[in-house]
Amino acid sequence: MTEIKDTVNHDADKDSNGDNHFGFQSVKTEDKAKMVRDVFDNVASKYDIMNDAMSLGVHRLWKDSLIDTLKPFPGMSHIDVAGGTGDIAFRVLDAVRKKTDDPEKLAKTNIAITDINEQMLNVGRNRAIDRGDMNQFKFFVGDAETLPVEANTYDSYTIAFGIRNVSRIDVALRDAYRILKPGGRFLCLEFSEVILPYLAELYDKYSFQLIPKLGEIITQDRDSYQYLVESIRRFPKQEAFTTMIKDAGFEKVSYRNMSGGIVALHSGWKI
Repeated sequence: MTEIKDTVNHDADKDSNGDNHFGFQSVKTEDKAKMVRDVFDNVASKYDIMNDAMSLGVHRLWKDSLIDTLKPFPGMSHIDVAGGTGDIAFRVLDAVRKKTDDPEKLAKTNIAITDINEQMLNVGRNRAIDRGDMNQFKFFVGDAETLPVEANTYDSYTIAFGIRNVSRIDVALRDAYRILKPGGRFLCLEFSEVILPYLAELYDKYSFQLIPKLGEIITQDRDSYQYLVESIRRFPKQEAFTTMIKDAGFEKVSYRNMSGGIVALHSGWKI
């Protein structure tokens, strides 16, 4: 492990002085949402391109694994949170289409995409239009902590690489539990703690030295990707996040590491 990683508190959502964090900066909790929104305003148009560049395309395999675990089905009611560009939601619909081409069953499949950032949602809407699928999705602005959704609405809830940007992760998890139907499933794909020592050192060097530089070249925004790298280091380790999911009310909670722990897929059920 590098010195940078060893000095970071992975297991806390807040700094010891009671303030929240924005990357390695201490900030007021009430200020963090706007700061995160500004980051994604800046990178929205190049967000998916940067995902390919940063992960060398491996993020596609991680997301495909999430969909395989979710097992989408015709007529399901699903919400993807912090999913503005539609990457996960489109995969959900594609998986449903592999199971049926019945227009009535597809029409009954309800897929919502919500994000705190309107610019990200605009990218998703444009992609949905290009696919000819705009009528299959509901897009709306929403904060993961207080989604404008009635309780017991969705069969499944996904959030991919978004929950670490939430100001109060525990609150967002409780809201996820609230809006899921009994028997509903929560799936969270997020960067996590690398479990292979040799990979951890290499990953730190790549993250801190190359990713911000890629952000500068591709999006002309080094600072936003510096924040994103730092936010990964501040996110709770796998076991700590598992405890948070359980504390929100979920049962049968588990996680699976991918790529040596660079990413973990967390699962919980509302029983």
